[in-house]
Amino acid sequence: MTQPLADLPASRTDADGSAVVRLLSYNIRSLRDDEGALARVIRACAPDVVCVQEAPRFFRWRKHASRLARGTGLVHVTGGATACGPMILSSLRATVESAEDVLLPRTPGLHRRGLATAVLRFGERARLSVVSCHLSLAAWERAGQATALLDRVAAMPGPVVVAGDLNERPDGAVFRRLGERLRDGWEARPWGEEYTSDAARPHQRIDAVFADADVEVLGCGVPVGLPGVTPQALRAASDHRPVLAALRLR
Repeated sequence: MTQPLADLPASRTDADGSAVVRLLSYNIRSLRDDEGALARVIRACAPDVVCVQEAPRFFRWRKHASRLARGTGLVHVTGGATACGPMILSSLRATVESAEDVLLPRTPGLHRRGLATAVLRFGERARLSVVSCHLSLAAWERAGQATALLDRVAAMPGPVVVAGDLNERPDGAVFRRLGERLRDGWEARPWGEEYTSDAARPHQRIDAVFADADVEVLGCGVPVGLPGVTPQALRAASDHRPVLAALRLR
């Protein structure tokens, strides 16, 4: 059973140094849809971190990324064209300790992929390593990218969260492989709605948030029904629906 929408915790830092962080994963289709609707949806989710896929990556991409950050009250951390699409935004609540874009091997004839990665601190002691990813449409290439992704996760300080568009359903080999190393947020604590694609006719879950054992998932799912997050707004904003997760960092 999924949790009521009102039960998703708000961001906070506790006296013991632990923190609740709201993380949003969103494929924004290179801002080709209604940017106003997109910004309103993101603001309504009140995220501390946004893992973007299909960020602008061609002509004046930095200008477009900056406009999205300003429109959502966030700041650009890393990624965009430099990561071949994945990008990370954050609120001013997060202190950026490090950030790096990782390019995955190029396959001739296919779109090159990459990872946007960052280590963020909330308060004095709560840290979170974040990876935004968008895996290949080709299953064989996706399998190799999953290996590189998990290698990157192993090299980052815990706790670690991976969020993105996997281009694969939960019964796929890569989705299952990630689920063996990390916990699928929807499976751990379902909240909201499940299907992320497509926004006009949601019928499958190909976008997800995964967390390692050092992260407690308090709720994870598509935030339909939050004030300002309507099916109409989601259809206008992008061809994907976002995934919102509330995470406790011990």
